[in-house]
Amino acid sequence: MSARLPRGGLLIDRQSPVSFSADGRTLTGFRGDTLASALLGAGEMLMGRSFKYHRPRGPIASGPEEPNALYGIGEGARFEPNQRATVTELFEGLHARSQNRWPSLALDVGAVNAKLSRLLPAGFYYKTFIHPRAAWKHLFEPVIRRSAGLGQPPAEADADRYEQVHAFVDVLVVGGGIAGLAAARQAASGGARVMLVEQAPHWGGRALVDGPVIDGMPAAEWIAAETAALGARANVILRSRFTASAVNDHGYVLGVERLTDHAPATGAPRHRQWRIRAGRVITATGAIERPLSFPGNDVPGVMLASAIRDHLALYAVSPGARTVVLTNNDDAYRTAIALKKAGLDVPAIVDARANPTSQLVADARALGLRVEFGRALSGVTGSKRVEGVKLCTLSGQGSVIEEIACDAVAMSGGWSPVVHLWSHCGGKLVWDEAHAMFAPDPQRPPTGADGAGFVIAAGTAAGHMLTGETLADAAAAGRRAGEEVGQRPGDEPVPLSETIAEAALLPVWIMPLQAGPELRAKAFLDYQNDVKVSDVQLAAREGYESVEHTKRYTTLGMATDQGKLSNINGLAVLADTLGQPIPQVGTTTFRPPYTPVSFGAITGMARGPLFRPTRRTSTDPWAEAAGAVFEPVGDWRRAFAYPRAGESTEDAVVREVLTVREGVGLLDASTLGKVIVKGPDAGKLLDLVYTNMMSTLKPGRCRYGLMCTENGFVFDDGVVVRLDADTFLCHTTTGGAERVHGHFEEWLQTEWWDLQAYTANVTEQFAQFVVAGPKARGVLEALGGMDVSREGLPFLTSSQGTLGGYQVRVHRISFSGELSFEIAVAADQGALLWERLIGLGAVPYGTEAMHVLRGEKGFIIVGDETDGTVTPHDLGMSWAVSKKKPDFIGKRALERSYLAGSGRKQLVGLETVDPSDRLPDGAHAVSGTRPDGRPQAIGHVTSTYRSPTLGRPIAMGLIVDGLARMGEVIDFPVSDSLTMHARIVSPCFFDKEGSRQDV
Repeated sequence: MSARLPRGGLLIDRQSPVSFSADGRTLTGFRGDTLASALLGAGEMLMGRSFKYHRPRGPIASGPEEPNALYGIGEGARFEPNQRATVTELFEGLHARSQNRWPSLALDVGAVNAKLSRLLPAGFYYKTFIHPRAAWKHLFEPVIRRSAGLGQPPAEADADRYEQVHAFVDVLVVGGGIAGLAAARQAASGGARVMLVEQAPHWGGRALVDGPVIDGMPAAEWIAAETAALGARANVILRSRFTASAVNDHGYVLGVERLTDHAPATGAPRHRQWRIRAGRVITATGAIERPLSFPGNDVPGVMLASAIRDHLALYAVSPGARTVVLTNNDDAYRTAIALKKAGLDVPAIVDARANPTSQLVADARALGLRVEFGRALSGVTGSKRVEGVKLCTLSGQGSVIEEIACDAVAMSGGWSPVVHLWSHCGGKLVWDEAHAMFAPDPQRPPTGADGAGFVIAAGTAAGHMLTGETLADAAAAGRRAGEEVGQRPGDEPVPLSETIAEAALLPVWIMPLQAGPELRAKAFLDYQNDVKVSDVQLAAREGYESVEHTKRYTTLGMATDQGKLSNINGLAVLADTLGQPIPQVGTTTFRPPYTPVSFGAITGMARGPLFRPTRRTSTDPWAEAAGAVFEPVGDWRRAFAYPRAGESTEDAVVREVLTVREGVGLLDASTLGKVIVKGPDAGKLLDLVYTNMMSTLKPGRCRYGLMCTENGFVFDDGVVVRLDADTFLCHTTTGGAERVHGHFEEWLQTEWWDLQAYTANVTEQFAQFVVAGPKARGVLEALGGMDVSREGLPFLTSSQGTLGGYQVRVHRISFSGELSFEIAVAADQGALLWERLIGLGAVPYGTEAMHVLRGEKGFIIVGDETDGTVTPHDLGMSWAVSKKKPDFIGKRALERSYLAGSGRKQLVGLETVDPSDRLPDGAHAVSGTRPDGRPQAIGHVTSTYRSPTLGRPIAMGLIVDGLARMGEVIDFPVSDSLTMHARIVSPCFFDKEGSRQDV
């Protein structure tokens, strides 16, 4: 059984025991342990169940590639499922719960699936859940939904905090092994700003375990010295517990730093997401050892040889007392030698190669280790842990030569460079026949806008498998990266290490080579999803020749480890079955993130009230103190109405409307979007974005404008003001500021990039108030400082000056149909000006009164009278569509017969026949019948109000061919027992001549 050794363990502190629980059992490990090493040290090998067959699973790896040992970590508000035990650092009080089992890990009733494996081959769900059709909804889908997933989702809101930061560096080095250290050292010595990140809590990578001599020092000493030297440099940032999860175009890298996963009681943020812009990215990410595909290779106790070596050296843990080593390459001999030197038994080294000669093989034999060449394993005895193995010839069908008693198997099928980050943004791969692996193709790197490669693979990640070659290549990569970002060449000497030559690897994808169907059905490729060699071969026979199709048909590589262990073996089995070379079959797509990223890290501070922060205007405190009723408008909180003592909200709206019609009202319109467009080609840009002409505006003049999408549908509207020859101020709807600004930028950057025009969203820089009503001019004149007379400030003009001592810009525009002035002032002076205006007699009114006022005039609101399928012509606003301009966004779409012909819904006014009836918002109009006898819908109500000015309800709606149906009475069945009748009229109910707004 697995056990803790009495001596050793580079990373553990035996003087600091740590208590933790696993499935309710209290166990003890040491500071520095992972959850996996602590469990192994406590004699626990069984750590999970597979997804499909619920087969017993133990750890197979020692890093983030682990597919089996998954646990739910924490409790309550700090519970998180699917955490890899191999990278979960042990801490006092850790609670771990195994997954995908019931009622317990040792006794799982789901294991009955393994008995039915012949009935559940690859793709069985595609063939099984088709008939009978009715069973899908009531039987198949409910069962599948209950079976889906491994861990349980958290039941409580996350109690931890997360944060996000930005960084700008010349060179980002990913991987803190010896290659990453060497590359960072060279780049930094030339003056480049360097950031070096490592996913583990310690530096050095595999060199800590394998212990090569570098520059005459043991690896551990060299790593400590290099890390200290880099940490002392002002131009270097070091970050451990940091995973670079995605490399995007232009050197934009996303990473996650785990701050307190190992110390959750500190109260500090748990994860920090980094958004890094780097001139060059060096991927020194090392390689992952591949498993071998032989019958029983999933039994707990079968592990990668490197993982067994890692646990032995770093944590003083051995998965077994008697370990058989199975390999097709030299590296596994290091594990056999390490086990032997630790006093553990190695009954045999089973080497698939015929008779390799190398220093490592000689060293193993010198220790008296038994080596069997040309052999393989045709089976593993034991169910919940290894009890023995069956020795056979590699080239045969699996006839047992000998059974060897053991309690662990160390397997090694070669190494695959970690090419994920290289591939994220288009880097291509090349097949290395000698090492049977895909490696980055330096001739086809990920390239930036300048055509230069901005990602450089270094060391083992570039395909260099020997220590000396790795260091030399990494140093060259660091020097090159520094030079390419404009720094001087690095002048550090290249670290030297003696290279131990290794015998050639023998590619072995199925073991034994002539294994029959029964044995192939016990050889696993994807451990978590239970994909076997036989499944991939079945997919090939059924016509799935593309590796991407095979992946989806079998679920190969679709588990939480994203195929880190299974992909190469799976595509090699597919290639062998198809009789094609591996490069021809190709690889599946490597997608970010490299390892799972918590939702908290992605969200950062944007959660709870900060998920979508409420935006408040400068008058919000005054409105709250005055007892205003608020409503959300986009992301803003706006005053709906200002009820006085003893006054209902409805009564307040009536009073506010009549105040504007008869006296003077005051509205906070600060939330309207304000986008500055500036430059010699600003007018040209606006002509392309708006449906009507804007370049002909004279400075100081205003013009209402519409924007359309490329499909010809209304996108936004607002008043455009020309401030000077090169500057325009574009007003947008409240919810449209960011959207319209993004619209400008998208077209400016991707389509009209040659225009000399620049945009800026200045919405929050200004408070903007509407003073409206017959007495509005008197209030502004009382403030003093500007000529606001009809002659001095005519309708649809704008002027900058001083009002009451405030620097303002005043626009003569109206959304109420009354004499109206919109006053823009610096946001920090908004509250003061607001109170001054109230003191001079202006009466605040809210958004509902504003809506009623505009409804009486028939003015549209984008989002009410539009729904993404409405054109300017539908709104009766053809006058706002220029016939002179050669082009604008949506012009060609508006000329399509479908958008220009009859039968479209058009905006009209609706006047109920019974003045006591008020049409509900969204009520559907019907006329005639459909072929099936049901009423024919011909439109719907877009806005409806009770007008205090007119003393009756009013409404607007979109009705099929509405403009041709003036005077017609149509039906609105608003319930089963009530149908309202309304007459189609002009949408303008009040002051059709517009005489009140231009006085």
